[in-house]
Amino acid sequence: MSRRSARLKDKPVIDTGDNIDLSNVTEDSNNKDKDITSDDMVKAGTCGVGMDRQDQKSVLLLMFLYVLQGVPLGLAGSIPYLLSSRHVSYKDQAMFSFVFWPFSLKLLWAPIVDAVYIRRLGRRKSWLVPTQYLIGAFMILLSGHVTAMMGDDVEGAKVDIFMLTVVFFFLNFLAATQDIAVDGWALTMLSRENVGWASTCNSVGQTAGYFLGNILFLALESPVFCNTYLRSVPQEAGIVTFQNFMWFWGIIFFITTTLVLIFKSDKERQLGPAGEDEQPEQKLLEKIDPYAEQTVPEAYGTLWRICGLSSVRQLCLVLLTVKIGFAAADNVTVLKLIEYGIPRETLAVFSVPLIPIQIALPLLISRYTNGPKPLDVFIKAIPFRLIMGLWLMFMVVWAPMVIGTDGDIPPYYYLTLLGSYALHQIALYSMYVAQMSFFAQVSDPLIGGTYMTLLNTITNLGGNWPGTIALWFVDGLTWKTCEGGQGSCGSPELVELCKTTGGSCVTTLDGFYLESVICFMFGFGWLYMRGKHTIKLQELPASSWSCQRYFPV
Repeated sequence: MSRRSARLKDKPVIDTGDNIDLSNVTEDSNNKDKDITSDDMVKAGTCGVGMDRQDQKSVLLLMFLYVLQGVPLGLAGSIPYLLSSRHVSYKDQAMFSFVFWPFSLKLLWAPIVDAVYIRRLGRRKSWLVPTQYLIGAFMILLSGHVTAMMGDDVEGAKVDIFMLTVVFFFLNFLAATQDIAVDGWALTMLSRENVGWASTCNSVGQTAGYFLGNILFLALESPVFCNTYLRSVPQEAGIVTFQNFMWFWGIIFFITTTLVLIFKSDKERQLGPAGEDEQPEQKLLEKIDPYAEQTVPEAYGTLWRICGLSSVRQLCLVLLTVKIGFAAADNVTVLKLIEYGIPRETLAVFSVPLIPIQIALPLLISRYTNGPKPLDVFIKAIPFRLIMGLWLMFMVVWAPMVIGTDGDIPPYYYLTLLGSYALHQIALYSMYVAQMSFFAQVSDPLIGGTYMTLLNTITNLGGNWPGTIALWFVDGLTWKTCEGGQGSCGSPELVELCKTTGGSCVTTLDGFYLESVICFMFGFGWLYMRGKHTIKLQELPASSWSCQRYFPV
């Protein structure tokens, strides 16, 4: 699922992050040269041929449910842009970054969502309906207070960063819970031959929702963008406001959830062709997928046993530490560009030309990650991504030098910045596709869903905690001096003293630059210390990753 915030973090489409289905990216070495026919594609659900009307309706519904899920994620991702233009501290940005954590922690309550439900309402609707009603109610309620929280209701008011963090954390918690319910429903809503469309609905729907809640919102909220491209007579405000945008989507959540509650059944589709006896296969699936019908304690026990494997612990150590070297570049770069004068709406629109690249890269890179050694690509991409981190730091240094006195930014800077983002995406996706290929390769097929979810959760957490730390220390590592007044500008009180005595604080060393160098050095140090150990993980026998002793067939 994603993530898609104002950061360059490892969320190729939206955080949550993992919307690209690469569970079948690896192939058996004996089948590499096997030709795939169009019939095989239809059976695998990779094309629309042969899809019955019920599945077509289900695909549209799933797509829309994922769009709804992407909207609050996109709104949360737009807040750092808005905060940066209001000159909040990077410690405040670090506090707000906690709102992106629920999608990294949802495995903690996913077994409860899967196991506890009201039988009369249905396994998935028992969670989907109340969760979406809560999201709608929360957005409508929040629309009446968001102006005050952003400090826009009274001149001179400050941003209430604590309340913003609390409300958007809860909103993303609800969105993550909805994601668990929709992911599970997709597997039973579609017939077996078309279940492969579930990941497509996830990827396309979340991307579209995030686009609406982030890129489109930031563009229409910006008076500069609206006056330049959409209006003939300039006005002081954008076409939409934060308040009415949230109110509108709150109403949409209420209407669509009511329609789903009334008209969509939570009844499972048959697993095979109509008219066949499915009971033997159903029993087999229950036997080889114990997570599907486990109680809550049994589900948590399964997760604990997976974590008890030595190989999994070693892999988790890699996943939790490898992104430290990218923390400054992935989480602070965009905010620094806004701080130094690059319009936030322009940076948001930059995501549009990158979407085709994000779609094509996994297909191209998977050609090199198929096979027994996908982690070779993972390790080889690290130095390139570290170097790109330093290059992005240079783009921040360069920004104030090219901005004209009238605020105009030359086209060559934008083209260079867009090219830099594209190169960064290559490194990011090389690591992402390689790790997903390795996850699919080592996950025990008896509990593959649980196994993959656990590894993806650890991956997302490994990107979130370094990002929060990086944002937190930017201000502390920044050196400022007071020119023309008294004070050292080392704290908000001293900054105020400097201003009241007729001076101004001047930055002598931006903490982002220091962080970038530290992350760069740490990254190569990690590569030297852990690189070979990481490569050896793919040489471990399959039995090192297996939980079969816990679930005998």
